[in-house]
Amino acid sequence: MHRDMPERFTVVCPLADILPDSGVCALVDGQQVAVFRVGGEDTVYAIGNYDANSNAAVLSRGLVGNLGERLVVASPIYKQHFDLRTGECIEAPQHSVQAWRARVVDGAVWVGQ
Repeated sequence: MHRDMPERFTVVCPLADILPDSGVCALVDGQQVAVFRVGGEDTVYAIGNYDANSNAAVLSRGLVGNLGERLVVASPIYKQHFDLRTGECIEAPQHSVQAWRARVVDGAVWVGQ
């Protein structure tokens, strides 16, 4: 455990392993989590990886962009948009996913509940 992180956080990878404006999938507390790096900075977001619209764990492979002021990922299957801050599925709110806390500490990405 890193001295600056609460116990409920898990290190998932070095920030350098995530290309800007893309995502990776990580296993955190037994759940698949889609972790996204936005821009070339140290800004990361994490949401559940499972897309109930397509019944597939694919959100980490989606395209990052925005809809107005909302930062989103478009699912690679049916293209529904998921808010990276809240996990809300904009087109089908009943299929929203959990949003996880994510941060970068000493060049590593940490995800927690």
